[in-house]
Amino acid sequence: MPVVVDLDVMLARRKMSVGEFAEAVGITPANVAVLKNGRAKAVRFSTLDAICRVLRCQPGDILRWEEDPTG
Repeated sequence: MPVVVDLDVMLARRKMSVGEFAEAVGITPANVAVLKNGRAKAVRFSTLDAICRVLRCQPGDILRWEEDPTG
């Protein structure tokens, strides 16, 4: 998928565990794993807002676009 979620990077920078993050954002650890592993098909703006609030970051700090190598 061309949109990459760099959640691992931000969690490491903030020294935050997946459990702490999930609780602070209000999502399950399983849904955090879906985001981290690139299996998410969509993210609600309210969830993105909560992620950015908790991590004190901009959406561009955790989301980036890469060209699809398969064309």
